[in-house]
Amino acid sequence: MDPRTLIKQTIRTVPDWPEPGVMFRDITPLLAQPRVFRVLIDEFVHRYFDTRPDAITGLDARGFIIGAVVAYELNVGFVPIRKKGKLPFETVAETYELEYGNATVEMHTDAVQPGARVVLIDDLIATGGTMMAGKRLLERLGATVIEGAAIVDLPELGGSKKLRDAGLAVHTLVEFDGH
Repeated sequence: MDPRTLIKQTIRTVPDWPEPGVMFRDITPLLAQPRVFRVLIDEFVHRYFDTRPDAITGLDARGFIIGAVVAYELNVGFVPIRKKGKLPFETVAETYELEYGNATVEMHTDAVQPGARVVLIDDLIATGGTMMAGKRLLERLGATVIEGAAIVDLPELGGSKKLRDAGLAVHTLVEFDGH
């Protein structure tokens, strides 16, 4: 079976969560199946193997799971971008809009060096707010985000288009219609 078909078939859809009308795309079944998890990681590792980023950055929290494993496989560092108030050292912050309100993400001020080439990873792109905030944080610290990557794209919500329009190359593995 095609890797992307396998990945898409393994993602669970939970209707009306976290609020009515939302179709939540749940990657936890994908993570629970070792073969499918390996296929997922291999898709990203093969994409970035020749690109040789300096680091992989992952967005809180599911981006940590994917990003850390991809960084390990590529033998590069992993940088977490966390929800506000979770990091113990000096941070920079970025506030953004979500489908359901506002949020703030932070990263340590010494997490990346100026000129570092990084890939930004999350599980899903909906409105693009979280990934855009991560991109802004990394650029404020002097890094170059070579690509934003996610397992799932929800193109009807416009996030991937918004990110591309802002100059970020975007790579996703599967798309789902609707919210």
